[in-house]
Parts: sequence; C-alpha cells; structure tokens
Amino acid sequence: MASKQKLAPESGNFEPEMSSPKPIFMDLCLRILLFTASLTAVVVMVTSNQTKLIQTPLYSFSIPAKFNYSPAYIYFAMALSLSTFYSILSGIASSWILVKPCSSKKLVMKFYLALIACDVVILGAVAAATGCAGAVGYIGLRGNSHANWSEICNVYDKFCRHIGASLVVSLFASVLLVSLVILSAYSVYCLAHKGLN
Repeated sequence: MASKQKLAPESGNFEPEMSSPKPIFMDLCLRILLFTASLTAVVVMVTSNQTKLIQTPLYSFSIPAKFNYSPAYIYFAMALSLSTFYSILSGIASSWILVKPCSSKKLVMKFYLALIACDVVILGAVAAATGCAGAVGYIGLRGNSHANWSEICNVYDKFCRHIGASLVVSLFASVLLVSLVILSAYSVYCLAHKGLN
C-alpha cells in the first residue's frame, strides 16, 4: 500500500502548499490601503490653509494659517509622503511574489524579513510624525496657559479640521503598518514551522 505522505523536497525548496497566496494577497491589500491612507493624509495636510481678516479701528489685515508654517506639520507631510512612496514599492514587490511564486523557502523568508525591517522603520517615522503633529495640533486646539499660548482653532476652524482629519487618517496608516509587521512575522513563523516538520 502506497504511503500518502509526500516525499521530502530537495534542500532549499518547499512544497507547493507552503507557498499559500493568502498571506501575500492580504499583505498586498493592506499595502494598497496604506497607500490610500498615506496619500489622503498628505493631501489633506497640504491643503490645510485658511486666511482670516483681522479688523482693528485703524486698519484691517489678513493673517493666513498654512501647514508649512509649522516644522511639525512639514515633518508630518514628509513622513507620510515617504510612507506613500514606500507602499508603492512594497506593493509592487508583494504583487511580484504573488504573481510569480518562488520555490525557495529561504528567499521567501528573506523577503518577509526585509519587509518587516522596512515596515518597522516606516512605522516609526509615521508614528513619530503623527505624535509630533498631534502635539502641535492640541496646542492649537486647547492652547497652553502656562506658556501663555492661546488656542487658534476658535479662529482658524477650517484649518484645524483639516489637521485633525489628517491626523486621524495617519493613525489609521500606523495601525495598517502594525498589521503588516504582524502579518509578515506570522508568514515567517509559518515558513519556519513548516520547514521544521
């Protein structure tokens, strides 16, 4: 009676069922969402400008509020632009692995490990930029009585709404990056576990 157990593959190669397209497809979907979220956050941030006309008894003048007046918001726009560009490159790499499955387990594991490292770097940049911009946005919303900084969101309401929306979308992008790190780590675990069995 013939055994149902499959023959062991040659060294460096693994069986077809090990290269399941489900994790790679999920990875690609998350990267498309990351691209959308990052691009949306950047567009909303760079379009956040508002001009207010201030009138005094003697004369009137206009004071604009723009994102590039704050280094925190400039850093935010740069970090999210980097995340947008990275999501395109990593999405292309994921789709290439999905379209052309690789028979080398070591190569696929190296690919996932590289993705984990890059995702963590981008996550750090996006999270730091979101926290930095959020702190400045909070000062604009609430002010700081100890430093004698008054709030500006009661005057520049549209500007502050743009900043707040951009920060919320950026938080969503950070959650997507965390999910990508977890998914890549799970894929590496599965490949290593199946290699030991």
